Amino acid sequence: MRKAAKLLSFALLALFCSQTPAQDAAQNIEHARDMVWTRFYLPQVQTFGDYLSSYEKGKEQAHLPTADEVKRQHPNPCGYSTGMEDGAILGGAMLSVLCDRFAVTKEESLREKAASVFAGLKRCVTVHGVKGFVARNVCPEDAASTYINSSRDQVTHFAHGLWQYFHSPLADEAMKQQIRVILADVAERMIAFVTPENDFDFCRADGTRCPLSICRMWSVQSHEAARLPMIYAAAWDVTKDERYRVEWRKYAAEAIAQSANPGEGKPAYALLQMQCSLELLHALEPDSALKAQIDAHMLHVRDLAAKRFTSVLAQIAKKSPEEMRMLGPDWRKVPEWKNQKGYPNPQWGPFREIWHLTREAGESALILMMLDSPTLTDEQQAALQKLIGSFDYTHNASCGLVYHLAAYWKARRHGCLP
Repeated sequence: MRKAAKLLSFALLALFCSQTPAQDAAQNIEHARDMVWTRFYLPQVQTFGDYLSSYEKGKEQAHLPTADEVKRQHPNPCGYSTGMEDGAILGGAMLSVLCDRFAVTKEESLREKAASVFAGLKRCVTVHGVKGFVARNVCPEDAASTYINSSRDQVTHFAHGLWQYFHSPLADEAMKQQIRVILADVAERMIAFVTPENDFDFCRADGTRCPLSICRMWSVQSHEAARLPMIYAAAWDVTKDERYRVEWRKYAAEAIAQSANPGEGKPAYALLQMQCSLELLHALEPDSALKAQIDAHMLHVRDLAAKRFTSVLAQIAKKSPEEMRMLGPDWRKVPEWKNQKGYPNPQWGPFREIWHLTREAGESALILMMLDSPTLTDEQQAALQKLIGSFDYTHNASCGLVYHLAAYWKARRHGCLP
C-alpha cells in the first residue's frame, strides 16, 4: 500500500514537471479570467472597474465613487483615478476577448458573457439620455450616474468591440439590430459636433467643449488620426446607410496618410487604439492602394509594439513579487490632491507604475497579432508563454489582466501559441 502511494506521488510529480510552457499558460490564464469576472466585473452595471483596493471578497472595489460624488462630478468630470475611468474601453476589449475565445473553443457559455458585456456598453451610451454619447462607466450604486467627460479612447474601443461582436457568431439578430442603432447614434453625434466650429470636439455630455482636448477627433496626432473615419466606417458597415459611407470616405485617405509616423515613444495603449482603428479600416477599405498603405502602417505599429513588449517585460522582471501584488489606494485618502491647481486628479503613487506595466505587457503583446496571418518569433512566443504562465493573476490589482486575456486568446485564434 505504502509502495503504491509512493509510486503515485512520483507519477504526479513527473506529470507536473512535464508541463510545457503552453500548458502553464493555458492553465494560468484561467486564473486571469476568474479574477476579471469575480473582482473587476461590476454586475450591478455589467461593466468593469479599473483597479482593486482590496483582495478581500466583497471589498475589492469599495473605493468606487458614490452616486452623490458622481452627480457632483467629484473629484473631476472624467472620474480620473476613481476606478470609473475606463469602463467603455475595458468593455470593448472584453467583447473582443470573448469573440476570440469563442472562435477557438466554441463554448456556448460565452454567449451569456458577451451579452452581459454588451449590456454594460449599451448602458454607457444610453443611461444618461444623451444620444450617441459614450460615458466612461456607470456608477454601481444607482446604476445611472455618469461622469460628463468622455474621450476618443473610450469611443475607439467601444466601437471596435461592438463591431467585432456584430460580426461574431455570438451576436444574434436582435443584438445586431441594437448595435446598428448604437453605432448610428454615435456617428450622428460625431457628424453634429465634430466640426471646425467645435475644433472637431465631440463635446461632453452637457454639450460643452472638453477642456483637455481628449474628445477632439480631427486635427490630432498621428496615432489618433484614423479614429473618426473608423467610427463612420463601422456605422456604415453595420447599417449600410450611405450617410455614414460618405463621412468615412471624406476622411479616409487623409487619415491613412496621417497615420504613417506615430512616433517611437507612444505608450502601448496609444498604439493599441491606433491598431484597433486601422484594423477596422483595413477590413473595410475598398481601394487597394489605400488598403496597402494601411497594411504598411499596421506592420509599423506591430514593430513599435514589439520593442515596447521587450522593454515592459524587462521592467516587470525588476519588480519584486511584493511590488507586483501592490493594491491601489482609496483615492479619497490620497494626500494633497485636493490642493492641485487646474484639473484635480488623485495620484496613486507607486501603484500607478504597477497598474501601467501590467496593462502594457498585455497591450503590447496583443498588438503583435492584430494583423492578417500574424506570426510571432520564437523569442516572442517564449516571452508571451512565460509572461502568462508565471504571472500571479490572483494577486494583481490592475485591470491590465483584461489585456493578458486578449493577447492569449488572440494568439490562440491565430495559431501563434500551441
